Amino acid sequence: MPEQIPRRMSAEITRKWRELAEQRRAHFIELYDSGRWRHYYTEEQLLARTREAIRLAETWERLSKAPDEPEVVAADAPKAVPAE
Repeated sequence: MPEQIPRRMSAEITRKWRELAEQRRAHFIELYDSGRWRHYYTEEQLLARTREAIRLAETWERLSKAPDEPEVVAADAPKAVPAE
């Protein structure tokens, strides 16, 4: 049985999982912005599920990067230069 479980996922599979996680995260943000979340969740439930969706999206983002690709941290990201 263990030989049926792949030790590594292809880049295509991790990209697809990342896209799904991003869609889920966007769904919770849209629910919040529209106010429709009140029909489905309490405020605590929405916060918990949104945090989980964000965590999963960030995890799949890290997993989908190539091993030699540098990870950009928000503090290291280039700053926007104001137009003169």
